[in-house]
Amino acid sequence: VADLLYVGKSTNRKLALFGIKTIGDLARADEDVLNSHLGKMGSILWSFANGYDDSPVKLENTNAPIKSVGNSTTTPKDLVCDEDVKIVLYILAESVAARLRENGFQCRVVEISVRDNELFSFTRQKKIDHATNITGEIAAYAYQIFKENYNWSKPIRSVGVRGADLVTDNYWEQIDLFSSVEKREKQMKMDSVVDEIRRRFGFYSIQRGLMYRDRILSAVNAKEEHTVHPHGYFG
Repeated sequence: VADLLYVGKSTNRKLALFGIKTIGDLARADEDVLNSHLGKMGSILWSFANGYDDSPVKLENTNAPIKSVGNSTTTPKDLVCDEDVKIVLYILAESVAARLRENGFQCRVVEISVRDNELFSFTRQKKIDHATNITGEIAAYAYQIFKENYNWSKPIRSVGVRGADLVTDNYWEQIDLFSSVEKREKQMKMDSVVDEIRRRFGFYSIQRGLMYRDRILSAVNAKEEHTVHPHGYFG
């Protein structure tokens, strides 16, 4: 089943837990069960395994079957400084990055949305240097976009983070000369360990030190307490 398009490492491991090792296993699986564990991607993979696809034949590529994954939240109190925003951005980036990893995707665009306490809002995005599903990278890009576009004329009430222009885990790209492949691999492994700890012991079992600076703002499990509806593959 790992040879099937859109089955990345994370999805392959998840399918293996249910004894699904071949495309035939996937085709015979219960679609509702797949949906309960993989979300809408379950139906997409089940349809692919059964040959239910009437889209035009295209050259092989690494485009993801959904366009973006995002999360936003109305904060429990107004955000009044950069550190407040950084905490919330990391919370949201953790949710977005975890969803990307779960489904075997990476993003090539990071987008933020901001709404102040008088309901004025704006959205900004940035094409990033390399595709990523690393929490720290997504959060850092989001914070950079925020710093470049907000002047604190008013307190902030709502923030969103989105990863867009998605590609699959098997996407290959040339890393620039000054990027550390070893460092990124360590960050990927660290994120995977955090995902596993939270899966086994709950979201709050492991937290970034940044979250302890404001317990009110950090008391949000953005991944499990917010429902996100990405653009679906099937119309």
